[in-house]
Amino acid sequence: MALSKLNRALVDEVKQLEEEGRAKSPERVITDYIPPREEWGPRYKLQGSDTEFIRLNSNSYLSLSHHPDLRKAADDATTQFGVGPGAVRFIDGTFTYHTQLEEKLAHFVRKPAAKIFNSAYTANLGLALTINHQFSYWVGDALNHNSIIRAMRIAKVPSGNKGIYDHNDMEGFRRCLEEVPETIERVIVIFDGIFSMRGDYAPIDEIVAIAEEFHDKFKDGVITVVDDSHGIGAYGPDGRGTADFTGTQPDIIVGTMGKALGVNGGFIAGSKALIEAVRQKADTYIYTNPLSQADCAAAIEAIRLAESEEGRERLEHLHERTAQFRDGLEALGFESIDGPHPIVPLVVRDTDKTHEMVNRLYEKGMLVVGLTFPVVPKGDETIRFQLNAAHTKADID
Repeated sequence: MALSKLNRALVDEVKQLEEEGRAKSPERVITDYIPPREEWGPRYKLQGSDTEFIRLNSNSYLSLSHHPDLRKAADDATTQFGVGPGAVRFIDGTFTYHTQLEEKLAHFVRKPAAKIFNSAYTANLGLALTINHQFSYWVGDALNHNSIIRAMRIAKVPSGNKGIYDHNDMEGFRRCLEEVPETIERVIVIFDGIFSMRGDYAPIDEIVAIAEEFHDKFKDGVITVVDDSHGIGAYGPDGRGTADFTGTQPDIIVGTMGKALGVNGGFIAGSKALIEAVRQKADTYIYTNPLSQADCAAAIEAIRLAESEEGRERLEHLHERTAQFRDGLEALGFESIDGPHPIVPLVVRDTDKTHEMVNRLYEKGMLVVGLTFPVVPKGDETIRFQLNAAHTKADID
């Protein structure tokens, strides 16, 4: 067989991951959705199990994916235009739902324009390909998401053109800007809005204030970029994300419709000039089919709901359940990381105990994520719980 030699090598490589503790467990398959009933929220069935599980590991913070208005919007768009676009955007693969969604997203995050991608991951890659050049310098938080790190690699940012500051260390961030070489023309400061393993947030107000001090030093200035995938829809007084929570707008916002908005896809939002440059230069936009018309129609409806009275009620309910869960952990004597976001880490600080607790929770019908060494440093082992608006008071009790 042509792959026989490669297969042996790949088996050895996966075995190495297993020995290092970095291999992924087999993927569980969801086979059924059980709607809310009486005082309980929804439950899920998994292949090979008769247990009804509560999901405490879902990013669907507003619980919109089963909303009848989203399902109807997706059905109507599919009936009108079919199940797929049939071409990339610049070869007549752009439908009205694509452009309408971009307008809605720009308005939602308070930017002049937006461009949608198949995911926030590919949006970060496309952004880096668009705005990086020979005289660019990138500064980022040490806990930035993999997509940001990969974006800089794909854009071929040299190791000497990067600065990394300790997590949310603003003095370290200032030092990074002070150390940027004089030959640099453009500085890109990039960071997560919500850090997905911890549930804490970037102080955008402080980051922007420090960046402005150095803006005039460089030909193209200092540009601030937030990947707010976990913040959009779920964070801030109006659910518009970490910028909303901190009261300060960065220059560029990357986000997703695949978490709080309950659908699929990512986006970049910023100036009209930036978005046109993305359209012209971002390979991950140009050379792949866009989201389906159904995805876009459902996302448009999700934004409408997020801005409505119903959306505000869901957001308030989410805040209440998050506070209830955090209060419960504290009452039981567990350690967590402070913050109002529905990502709530239970800090265990022991790998074996984390595995034991995750398995026990599974036996009791609760789906959670355990983060252990070497994925996190020894002593930082945690269990990540994620609350959503479908959880009820009885569920959390």
